[in-house]
Amino acid sequence: MAHLHFFLKIFKMKNLFRYTILLVFTLCMTSCYYDEIFEPELPEGTVVSFDADIVPIIADSNCANCHNGTQNPDLRPGNEYNSLVPDYVEAGNADNSLFYTKLSNEGHGGVGPNALILIEEWINSGALNN
Repeated sequence: MAHLHFFLKIFKMKNLFRYTILLVFTLCMTSCYYDEIFEPELPEGTVVSFDADIVPIIADSNCANCHNGTQNPDLRPGNEYNSLVPDYVEAGNADNSLFYTKLSNEGHGGVGPNALILIEEWINSGALNN
C-alpha cells in the first residue's frame, strides 16, 4: 500500500510540473503581443533630395554590386536617376513604382524602413533630379 501512495504522489508531481510548464509557456507567448507596429515618419515639411538622400541609400546598400550595367536598372554612380526614372519610378506615385514596391515588399538589398520612407517621400514628391 505504501508503494501505491508513493506512485500517486509522483504522478501528481509530474502533472503539476506539466501544468506549470504549460502555464509558463502560455504566458510567455501571450506577453509578446504588440498593439501597433512602429513605422518611421518624416517630420512635416521634410524635402527629400535625390542627390543628398536617395543616392547615398543606393550607395550604402551596395546596389551597384548587382545593378552594374549587366542587370537593370543600372545603379552605378552617375547612372542612378536616368536608369530609375521613368522606367522604375512613376513620379508622384510610390505605390505604382517598381523601385519602391520591390524594395518595400521584398526587402530587396537590405534597404531598411528609414531609407524606404525617404524613397517613398522622394517619389511621391515628384521624383525630382535634385
